[in-house]
Amino acid sequence: MERNSQKIIARLKREGFELISVKGSHHKFRKGSQTIIVPHPKKDLPIGTALAIAKQAGWA
Repeated sequence: MERNSQKIIARLKREGFELISVKGSHHKFRKGSQTIIVPHPKKDLPIGTALAIAKQAGWA
């Protein structure tokens, strides 16, 4: 399970997600009607946060 926010963001972009907005450290990505928020920059996201992002993106 990837926990590095930089690598998660790179994968989201490769899979067609677009950066919609940034508010503080929270980056909002959208693909169609699907929205995912990633705290960045953070080397090690908490495992629960990383799992939630993976689940929302359809990786888990």
